[in-house]
Amino acid sequence: MNTVLSLFSIIDALAVAWFVVCWAAYTWVADYRGSRKTQGLNRVTYAYRENWMRRMLERENRIVDSTLVGNLMRSVSFFASTTMIIIGGLVATLGSVKEAVHLIDDLPFTASVSPLAWKLKLLMLISIFVYAFFKFTWSLRQFNYCSIMMGAAPLPSTPAMQRDTYACQLARLLALAGDNFNRGLRASYFGSAVLSWFIHPWLFIAVTSWVILVLYRRQFGSRTLQALLICQESSSR
Repeated sequence: MNTVLSLFSIIDALAVAWFVVCWAAYTWVADYRGSRKTQGLNRVTYAYRENWMRRMLERENRIVDSTLVGNLMRSVSFFASTTMIIIGGLVATLGSVKEAVHLIDDLPFTASVSPLAWKLKLLMLISIFVYAFFKFTWSLRQFNYCSIMMGAAPLPSTPAMQRDTYACQLARLLALAGDNFNRGLRASYFGSAVLSWFIHPWLFIAVTSWVILVLYRRQFGSRTLQALLICQESSSR
């Protein structure tokens, strides 16, 4: 343990602590507090999912709905495949750490670190993208379950109460799939921030802060959110 700590400076430790706090705090705000008290993208899109499933159960022909779910699944598959490529590249970099260290040391304003410290940073980055890969693949499986539920959905002649209950549960499953997809994307964003740590810990702190600001603005203050809210208000009148 002492050997590991000796590889990093106090600034490195502060940067990692700031990174962990930012990720955990944003996850709590976006996924838990934000879904209950604040009008964010997650909460607004959940309402749209419920409306979508109710409209779907009113139609006999549901080819359009299955096509839409297929488009969502292709997006998740793309990110899962890309994450696997990134993991493979990072694992391959472990075999050429010394060359990478010399390459970074030649750049101005970089903090010199040992090859072992570089390997630990790479392992941290690999762990983040492995986490993202698991989130993407779980999201893909959940979208598969949504497709099965849509295929088994009741007909328009089914009593309205049964259709409404089915629509709510199907919307909930879609929301779970979307949430896991969002968490995978979030891990990719924070993984990109870790790349700056290879240059300098202060840059790592700055990029982590910038990622938080970008994610928070998109979730709670973007023009996309405003457009969704306006459409929601107009449709409820």
